[in-house]
Amino acid sequence: AMSLVFIAVLATFASQYGGKYSGAVLVDLNNSTYNQAQASDQWSYYQAKSIKQNLYEALRELAPKNGNATNQNLEAFNAKVAKYEADKKAISEEAKKLERQRDQDRLAAQVASRHGSGMATAVSVYQIAIALGSICLVVKRRPLWYISLTLALLATAKAVYVVLT
Repeated sequence: AMSLVFIAVLATFASQYGGKYSGAVLVDLNNSTYNQAQASDQWSYYQAKSIKQNLYEALRELAPKNGNATNQNLEAFNAKVAKYEADKKAISEEAKKLERQRDQDRLAAQVASRHGSGMATAVSVYQIAIALGSICLVVKRRPLWYISLTLALLATAKAVYVVLT
C-alpha cells in the first residue's frame, strides 16, 4: 500500500510538470504571434517608406534639368531619397529581428510541447502502475505488485528523461 502512495506522489509531480510545459507552450505561441504581428507592422511601415521614396525618385526624374532652383530641388529630392533608404534599412533590420524572435518562440513552443507529451506518457504509465498495484492489494497476487513497481520505475525514468532533455 505504501508503494502505491509513493507512486501516486510521483504521478502528481509528473502531472504538475506536464501542466508547466503546457503553460509554456501557450506563452511561447502567444509571444510568437505577437512578434509576427509586430514584424508585419514593420514590413508595412517599410512599404510605406518605399512608396514615398519612389515618389521622390519619380519627381526627381520629372524635374527640369536646368536652372539654379531646379538644382536645389534635385538636391532636396536626393536627400529625401537617401533619408527614406536609410529609414528602410533600419525598419528592415527591426522586422528581421522580430522574425528571428518569432522563430525562437515557435521553436521553444515545440520543445515544450514535446516535453509535455513525454510527461503525459509518464503520468499515464504511473496511472497504470497504480491500477495494477490496487488490483494486487485486492487479489493478493505478488507478481502484479512487481509489474506495478516496474511500470512506476519506467514512468520515473521517462519523467526524469523529459526533465533533463
